[in-house]
Amino acid sequence: MSAAPIESDAAPVSLVEAGAAFEGLPHETALLVAVSGGPDSVALLALLAAWAEMPGRPPLHAATVDHGLRPESADEAAAVAQLCSKLGVAHATLRWEGPKPASGVQAEARRARYALLANEARRLGNATLVTAHTLDDQAETVLMRLSHGSGPSGLAGMRARTEVNGVALVRPLLGIPKARLIATAQARGLPFIRDPSNSDLRFERVRWRETMPILADQGLTAERLGRLAERMVRLDEAAAHRACKVLAEVELPVGTADDGLRLRFSTLISEPEEIVLRVLALALDAVVPDGERHGRLERLEACGAALMEAIRAGSALRRTLSGCVLSLGRDGILTLQKEPPRRRGVHSSAS
Repeated sequence: MSAAPIESDAAPVSLVEAGAAFEGLPHETALLVAVSGGPDSVALLALLAAWAEMPGRPPLHAATVDHGLRPESADEAAAVAQLCSKLGVAHATLRWEGPKPASGVQAEARRARYALLANEARRLGNATLVTAHTLDDQAETVLMRLSHGSGPSGLAGMRARTEVNGVALVRPLLGIPKARLIATAQARGLPFIRDPSNSDLRFERVRWRETMPILADQGLTAERLGRLAERMVRLDEAAAHRACKVLAEVELPVGTADDGLRLRFSTLISEPEEIVLRVLALALDAVVPDGERHGRLERLEACGAALMEAIRAGSALRRTLSGCVLSLGRDGILTLQKEPPRRRGVHSSAS
């Protein structure tokens, strides 16, 4: 690990600012901070270590995931352990064992990383996982999701508090630029690594990172993208609340769970289209909890449009989506049932 300077005029994060960022953490049972050894997570570790010294703070633990993807990874994890020892923070190295995929390695590494961290959090008595995602990470996430065709939920970016593998996950630094965390690590003389994969243009996030200065010149800064995410969170939460309420109002009784779910769709379509789609999504998830979600929005929109057109025409319609069969009767009742095996995808067939 190296503490060689990175040119920046950014100010370090003060302990007062850190205290404001950690405002919701005193009530957690314990904290597990994920430390890769990079400047962001090293700065977070140091700030949390200082914060945790105050009375009434939860116990602080740290963990480093050794993905085994680079020869240096074991030494880097050992260096983090040494730093944690100096800071008085208990540390564990978690290793991603087994063969590694030939493609999609970043996505698989991310899944493995969170699985290992969640297991460690549970071992520590359901500790809350804390990560060092920054404003820059949030901006990159919003751009990536925008390019993938995400709707409001996706454009809300990473949430400040969420859940991963059944464990609470908080990101207290989402409003702080990466440059300020680098400055924090440097000001404290903390060693950190520079992962070469963070400059590897084979990875989508890195390509967006390289594009950020060009976008910033046109006014699309990380701060504005972060603010967009905050506004989309506000919108998403309001729409989600309304959708849950409407689902309860239009849901009809069924005999057994195997009968699926029935909705008064003729009533539902009086709602704005966004609410109609969200109610359909909730219903799909209720019938097939493990159904496909990634990339489903456009198919959901097409299905919803077809159902709304059919009910206005007084006709029946049958569709399949995300492992679920949707059957709309001429009486305006929509029935959702789990699709029989080996018939997946989206198909339309007027009945």
